[in-house]
Amino acid sequence: MECIGHYILHSDALKKDITYPDSAGFDEPDCPDLHGMMCQCDMHEDIKLEPSPHPHSMKKVVNIIIAVERLKHIKEMSSGKFCEDALLNFILENVIEERLVKPLNVSQTYSKSSRTLQCTICDKYKKTLVQSNKLNSEDLHLKAVTLSAGNIQYKVRFSMSTYLSSAQQNKGQPVCLAISNSNLYIACTESDGSSPILILKEVSGPLNTIKVGDPNGYDSLLFFRKETGTAYNTFESVKYPGWYISTAFDDWERVEMIQVPTDRTTNFTLED
Repeated sequence: MECIGHYILHSDALKKDITYPDSAGFDEPDCPDLHGMMCQCDMHEDIKLEPSPHPHSMKKVVNIIIAVERLKHIKEMSSGKFCEDALLNFILENVIEERLVKPLNVSQTYSKSSRTLQCTICDKYKKTLVQSNKLNSEDLHLKAVTLSAGNIQYKVRFSMSTYLSSAQQNKGQPVCLAISNSNLYIACTESDGSSPILILKEVSGPLNTIKVGDPNGYDSLLFFRKETGTAYNTFESVKYPGWYISTAFDDWERVEMIQVPTDRTTNFTLED
């Protein structure tokens, strides 16, 4: 517009500024110059229009024109000044700027609860998880074996700690699986940029709180335990969604992480 440039509507009584811009294609009021515009809009000595150097949006142009029209209908007090409450309400209702507020990027946390379950874990083929005999700490892992009655002592007992998530989720109960009476935990991690693998990770100290993206990699210890049917449980990695603890059909095969569907099983039972 030629006549409506960039202006600021001043209210000396409230010390507030309302800004609006010009925009092409909008119907102009009938005024030949800035002075004429000032004269037409100078409805009160405390409210007047002045040029503003800051361009804004068409929406603000519409807002200020509506504002000027409505200001004509605001009742004056006996002293000849606008009612401050009425003018303030008018400003808040008609010329509030929209701002996009981005949520803070807060890391999700998992807090340990008081509930811990002592159990052994078997797959749906009745194979039991046992610890590998290898003593090399870099290659500690689990295997699934069908044990006879005379070899029950080789079963690995687990201490399954439950956790509470700071964010709502429906993937299951967050848990950590530690080998009882040890500092070894089942962990899902990457090796040299390859697919996630399952290892036994040595941990010192309590794991009362675990954050996603933990610098020590403790989030690799978390799994979503979900019950399927009446007896089976699945364990999905929290750090690597879609990757599950699994066993092969044959004995003495390594327990591994896998994506389903697969010929390996991801269904397990928990036994006392």
